[in-house]
Amino acid sequence: MRLITTTAKPGSLCPPSLPNSVHANASSSSSGPPNPLLCTHSDMSRSLGARRLIYRARISYFVKAGLIDQAIQVFDEMTQSDCRIFSIDYNRFVGVLVRESRFELAEHYYHKMISLGFSLNPFTYSRFISRLCKIKNFSLIEQLLEDMDRLGFVPDIWALNIYLYLLCQESRIELALEVFRRMIEKGREGDVVTYTILIHGLCKARKFDAAAEMWRDMINKGLSPDNNACTALVIGLCDGGKVNLAYELTIGVMKGRVNFSNLIYNALINGFCRAGRVDKAQAIKSFMRTNGCEPDLVTYNVLLNYCCDGLMLEEAEKLMRKMERTGMKLDVYSYNQFINGLCKADLPDKAYLFMVNKMEAKGLCDVVSYNTIIGAFCKAFRTRRAYKLFEEMGRKGIMPDVVTFTILIKGFLREGSSDIAKKLLDQMTSMGLLPDRIFYTTIVDHLCKNGKIETAYSVFSDMLEKGIAPDVVSYNALINGLCKVSRVSEAMHLYEEMQMSGSYPDEVTFKLIIGGLIREKKLSLACRIWDQMMEKGFTLDGAVSETLISAIHSRDATWT
Repeated sequence: MRLITTTAKPGSLCPPSLPNSVHANASSSSSGPPNPLLCTHSDMSRSLGARRLIYRARISYFVKAGLIDQAIQVFDEMTQSDCRIFSIDYNRFVGVLVRESRFELAEHYYHKMISLGFSLNPFTYSRFISRLCKIKNFSLIEQLLEDMDRLGFVPDIWALNIYLYLLCQESRIELALEVFRRMIEKGREGDVVTYTILIHGLCKARKFDAAAEMWRDMINKGLSPDNNACTALVIGLCDGGKVNLAYELTIGVMKGRVNFSNLIYNALINGFCRAGRVDKAQAIKSFMRTNGCEPDLVTYNVLLNYCCDGLMLEEAEKLMRKMERTGMKLDVYSYNQFINGLCKADLPDKAYLFMVNKMEAKGLCDVVSYNTIIGAFCKAFRTRRAYKLFEEMGRKGIMPDVVTFTILIKGFLREGSSDIAKKLLDQMTSMGLLPDRIFYTTIVDHLCKNGKIETAYSVFSDMLEKGIAPDVVSYNALINGLCKVSRVSEAMHLYEEMQMSGSYPDEVTFKLIIGGLIREKKLSLACRIWDQMMEKGFTLDGAVSETLISAIHSRDATWT
C-alpha cells in the first residue's frame, strides 16, 4: 500500500514533499497552520501521523541516496518534534547506522532509545553484535548481550558464531566458552559451525583434551560433523602432537559416516610421520585410496619429507621414482626436500649434481635450493666453494636473499675472513637487502658461540646504530657469549639495559645470568636475580637451582 505520494523524480536528490492532503489541510486557513483549539483530537492525530510518515519517507530517501548525515539530521528533527516516536523508528535507524559502520552514532542512539524505554528487536541486536566484531568492540558487544539477556532475547546463531570466532582468534577462549555456556542456558543450541569454531579455538589454546570433549559433546547432541569440523579437529590435534587422539575421534569412529578430504588424510599422515610411525602413515595412505580419495602431491611430499629428515635417502629416491611412474609431477618443494636430505647427510657435492641434473632443465632451481647447498658447504668449512655457488646464482639469474648472505657471512666470520664478510654485507645492502633483527641476531649468536665476543659486540652496536631494536633473543645471544668468557659484569649491564629499553628478560635470560653469577661465585647477586625471576612468574630448571643451592651451602661460598 502506498501511503505517501512524493513529487521527487526517480534518481533525484530532492526529498519527498508533503502529500496533497496535508497541503490542503495546511492551506485551509490563510493565517497559517490549523489552530489546535479548532481541531478535534482525531484531526490532530491524523496530522501528526502524516508528519511521522513524511519524516520516515525523508529518512528513507536520504538513506537510499547514501546521504547518511542528512538522514541523521531529519531523524533528530523527528525526535524533537511533536510526533510520537515508536520503537520501530529507532530499530530501523540504528540498523542503518550499523550497516553503514557508523558505530559511535549507533551506540549513541542505542543508549538514547534505551533511556526512552525502547529496545532493539533480536535481529537488529544480532546484526549490531556481528558488525561490532569487525572493530573488536568487546565492551559494547558484552553490554548488548547483557541487555538482550535482561529482555529475554537470545542472539541469532550466526551472530554468536561470528562473535565466538573473533574471541577464539583473539585467544580469548575462556570468554568464548562462557558465552557458549550462557547461550546453551538460554536455549540457543550451537550448530556444527559453533562447535567447529570452539574446537579450533581450544586447539589453538593447546587445550587438546577440552577440544576432544567438545567434539564428543557435538556428536552426543546428534550433530553430524562436516569436513570443516573434522579438519579443525585433526589439524589442531596433530599440530599439538595428539595424532592418536585425532585418528581415534575421526577415522577410528567416523569412517563410513563422513567423506574425509585429502587435507584430513594428509594431516594424519604428517602427524604419524612426525611421531616416527611411518607404518601407520602408510596404512592411512592405503586406506584413503580404498575410500575413494587418491593420494596427491602433498601426501607424497609428507612421506618424502619424513624420509629425507630421517636420512633414509634410498627410500626417498624410490618414492620419487614411484611418483614419476604414476605420472605425478614433482614440484620444487619435492626436489628441495631431497637436496636438504643430502646436505644433512653431509653430501653437498651430490646435492649440487642432483640440482643441476634434475632441476635445472625443468627450471625448478630457486634460491632455497642454492641456500641449502651453500649452507652445507659452509658447514663443511668449504666457504670458497660456497662463494662460487653464490656467484653462479647471479649468472643464472637467481637473486640471493638475506638468508644467502647470512649463511656466507657466518661462514667467512667463522674462518676469520672478516674482510670478505664485510664486503658481503656491503654488497647485500647495495642490492637493497637491508639486514633485519633476525640477521643481526643470527650473526651475533654465531660469533658468540665461536668465541668472537668483540666482533659480536661490534655487530650488536651496528644494529643499534642502524635503528634496529634488539629483542630478548638478540640480548640473550650476547649475554650467553659474555657469560661463557666470564664477563658477567658486562652481561649484567646488558641485562639492565634491555629492561630499560623495554625488552624484558625471559626464562633463558635468567638462566644465563644466574649460571654466570654462580660460576663467578657472586651468590648474593644470583639469589637476587632468582627472586626477580620468580616475581616475573618464571621458574629455574632443576639443574641450575641445584647448582645454586649447592654453591650456597659450600664452605667457600662468598656473599658479594
